[in-house]
Amino acid sequence: MTIYEEHGWKMVPSRNGFGLALRDLGETHPELVVIGADLTESVRANYFAEKYPERFFNAGIAEQNAATIATGLALSGKIAVFSTYGVFAAGRAFDQLRTTICYNKANVKIGGAHGGLSVGPDGATHQALEEIALIRVLPNMVLIVPADSEETYKATVAAIEQIDGPVYIRFGRSPVPTITNKDTPFEVGKALTIKDGSDLTIAACGSCVAESFLAAEILDKKGISARILDIHTIKPIDKTAIELAARETGAILTVEEHQVYAGFGSAVAEVVVQTCPVPMHFIGINDRFGESGSPRELTKFFKLDYENIALQAIKLLERKF
Repeated sequence: MTIYEEHGWKMVPSRNGFGLALRDLGETHPELVVIGADLTESVRANYFAEKYPERFFNAGIAEQNAATIATGLALSGKIAVFSTYGVFAAGRAFDQLRTTICYNKANVKIGGAHGGLSVGPDGATHQALEEIALIRVLPNMVLIVPADSEETYKATVAAIEQIDGPVYIRFGRSPVPTITNKDTPFEVGKALTIKDGSDLTIAACGSCVAESFLAAEILDKKGISARILDIHTIKPIDKTAIELAARETGAILTVEEHQVYAGFGSAVAEVVVQTCPVPMHFIGINDRFGESGSPRELTKFFKLDYENIALQAIKLLERKF
């Protein structure tokens, strides 16, 4: 039995939440259309396509075209969703995201699938480790990185029902621990406190939230009280929760399945340095490309696992005092 199973966490790909939400929203939102890029089943857009084939369009392996088609549909009054791997959605179609979607404030939702190391054996070319940095600099764009399938479902619903404009949702391929449930609160722009604590804060997004919670359990056994923040919305980021964490715990460790440069940790640091400067440390990918391997192997290889998070938290505390 794995440590995740010991906690009663089901292992479910976060992409499932995206697909299920689209399928359910299709029934109540006849104006919803979905555009694929020849990866329909892989990003779970097939859930929608099978139920509403007249509202699904496959643009083929042409991500820039998919983004442009989505914009045209959105400017014609539709709610347009297009989804493909994050390396293509954020990287290959960046010009279309910037000039076509964001500049026009088009009501387009982008599903950035297979984010981070979750694509595993496909290797460096398909492991999206830069899209947080790329997407969060775009004006008019909302960026959400959910922790699990349940949160991905809620993020997709919120993006379509609550936000009139561009939204990018980053989610993964491989199964991850489902640490939230249907009743767990979710609000765009508001961080979720997974565990309270007073000695330091571990702020995380995506699959790193579960690893951070497990790290906090190790720290508890050592008499260290760690607050765990699930900062699922990176733009707009929850400045209030971050400032409060800095003031009340005095140190912040950030964890992300992404390059440390200009990513999630940088977004948190931008708030900290302007409100309540405290010692910080950033865990992420350190200025290199990925490797081929299973997602779990890669998590440990790149030191994103809960044991290293706990170790780095202890080292950070040495700087606090």
